[in-house]
Amino acid sequence: MEQRLTKVWYRGTARPSLLQPLSWLYGAAVRARRGAYRHGWLRAHHVGKPVVVVGNLTVGGTGKTPLVIWLARHLTARGLKVGIVSRGYGSQSENALRLVNERSSWREVGDEPLLLFRGTGCATMVARDRVAGARALVMAGVDVVIADDGLQHLRLARNCEIVVIDGARGFGNGRVLPAGPLREPVSRLEEADLAVVNGVAEHASLQRGGAGLARALQMSLVPGEALRVDGEASPRPLELFRDRPVHAVAGIGNPGRFFRDLRARGLNVIEHAFADHHPFVPRDLSFEDALPVLMTEKDAVKCASFADPRLWSVPAAAAFSEAQTRALLEHVERKIDSL
Repeated sequence: MEQRLTKVWYRGTARPSLLQPLSWLYGAAVRARRGAYRHGWLRAHHVGKPVVVVGNLTVGGTGKTPLVIWLARHLTARGLKVGIVSRGYGSQSENALRLVNERSSWREVGDEPLLLFRGTGCATMVARDRVAGARALVMAGVDVVIADDGLQHLRLARNCEIVVIDGARGFGNGRVLPAGPLREPVSRLEEADLAVVNGVAEHASLQRGGAGLARALQMSLVPGEALRVDGEASPRPLELFRDRPVHAVAGIGNPGRFFRDLRARGLNVIEHAFADHHPFVPRDLSFEDALPVLMTEKDAVKCASFADPRLWSVPAAAAFSEAQTRALLEHVERKIDSL
């Protein structure tokens, strides 16, 4: 069902849909909720320190996690103590607060919070209630909170909003759920502080432009050397996997992006796409051959307990041009200094 909906949602243009009446209802509810916060009928809660929200308008992955890691590292390098709050999708802690640590498992805290903690070393709090999670981080002494995937969590007051857009999939057919992939209308982009396009803005929905996209920054995800998931070998350049076909496994929001990136490095890829946040078990990776299996970092954290020498993780880091790095950081720092 997920794959069928995704195929419909990310067509270049919208077609008639039996789900459109439900989308009208959903869109009306979204507008009413935002209006209630705008007029003060519902209250956004300040937590005492600046909050930067990194989120998206669409269902599925857009590259938020690498951007949160990038931003946390840069703010830390500038002398700020950064805390990260994340829902921890699929974790056992969705209804409680849990601080991620070196011994945390992905089942306890979720795959993305574990990546965020390992990639930054920053205090990372898993909290379905972002307000409670952010307050806990402030009590622990952080200078700024980055909310991962908190754009629609309006109870948490924010100083800066960054919207991440997948350049290959854009806004899909331009419709809100369930007839399209949008959590909010595209017009919501104009209210955000910054838009970041992950990759080349090639989807038709992005070619039409708009005020929010005209000032968008461009981010690229740069694959690093492959790391054996069991930790029993040195890092290996991706080019060394060109000698034979490889299995490529991706349980992320847009598996095609991972497959495309590997092919761009000259690899002969056998694709295995899974649902986002798929809880991998050994039989998922039993391909009845001895070919290497390359996967994303997000998938690798769920395979570490049963890893064998075939399994390799391919990290990907966010990257910006020097000018856009400066522009992004200056804007964020200006917003958080205004508190």
